[in-house]
Amino acid sequence: MRALKERVIKIFNHLDEKPGAIFIKNSVEPFIDENFFYATNLEKGLFEGSAAIIFPDGNIDLIVSELESESAKKANAELKVYKNKEEFDNFLKESLSSIDKIGINANSIVYKDFVKLRDILPGKKLLDVSIGFSKARSIKDFDEIQRIRKATNIVDKVMEKIPAILKEDMFEYELAAEIGYLLQKYGADKSAFDIISSFGKNAAEPHYTHGETKLKNGDFVLCDFGACFKRYNSDITRTFVFGKASENQKKMYEVVKNAQQVGFNAIKNDIEASFVHKEVESFINDTEYNGRFIHSTGHSLGLSVHDGGVGLSSESTAKLKENMVLTVEPGIYIPGFGGVRIEDDILVKKDGIEILTKFSRDFIEI
Repeated sequence: MRALKERVIKIFNHLDEKPGAIFIKNSVEPFIDENFFYATNLEKGLFEGSAAIIFPDGNIDLIVSELESESAKKANAELKVYKNKEEFDNFLKESLSSIDKIGINANSIVYKDFVKLRDILPGKKLLDVSIGFSKARSIKDFDEIQRIRKATNIVDKVMEKIPAILKEDMFEYELAAEIGYLLQKYGADKSAFDIISSFGKNAAEPHYTHGETKLKNGDFVLCDFGACFKRYNSDITRTFVFGKASENQKKMYEVVKNAQQVGFNAIKNDIEASFVHKEVESFINDTEYNGRFIHSTGHSLGLSVHDGGVGLSSESTAKLKENMVLTVEPGIYIPGFGGVRIEDDILVKKDGIEILTKFSRDFIEI
């Protein structure tokens, strides 16, 4: 459990003004703070209405309802089980009444819980410590990396099955259903996000999900999905062509594949994240597809699909550091025709990167 205490201590170490304790509060779905699970390392349970109070020495007070009490026993924490709102308030006072400065995650706490904390503990200084969470979570520890490795292994297995699943006139939603089934068959707790399975011209929409379009010969097939394993996520994209590809489809794919390699080559420990995006964007814009790369090159990955606040974008001020996990996902999109995106998950190392997703990046006609 030493590693978990170090995880909590790391949050405090990233703060200029340090509180005496940090209050992490879950409301109801979907307003659940992922930092609750980062601090406690709990894998199962919803924990609506629960709170974790973390201290600078790494200790944790965990306030949960009877509904979650069995799951909560797996945490290395001082467990306080409440039966009603009055007991919750009393436990809160017990943990925080002697603390003058209390940290809150302003990015996630709902206003109702903020007001309640202020009313129960009047006169306390409430500090926004959200930066401490994002900085701590941007660098993954050993256990986090192992969970992400498992999540990437799952999506590799699923992607291998997709060519055999595709058949003419199948619906996009059918492919999405097959992918969702395979994710859990191979060990995912759930899909990391809404599965994207877009055919033909729909592939030109980067955040299209799936609909009633039928697969036709010559269509792009863009598949973007992730596995959530013990709360940690992977994210992979591949673009196939069903049937014989046109020269333009092949050319688009080759440019995107080479652009991704430019991104891989640019990523180094201590390099600015914006540099990576600018290198990839410049490469694509020097081709006939100038202006057709319309999103950032990638994002950090972990407890959330966009985790830790580090993005490979033109506006990012972050520096890449060893043990960050990121996606690298250049794309080219032509409305009315289609799009190509290739996405892989990488681990930043001292001397470069490790590509965690292993499925082939070669062009595949099915």
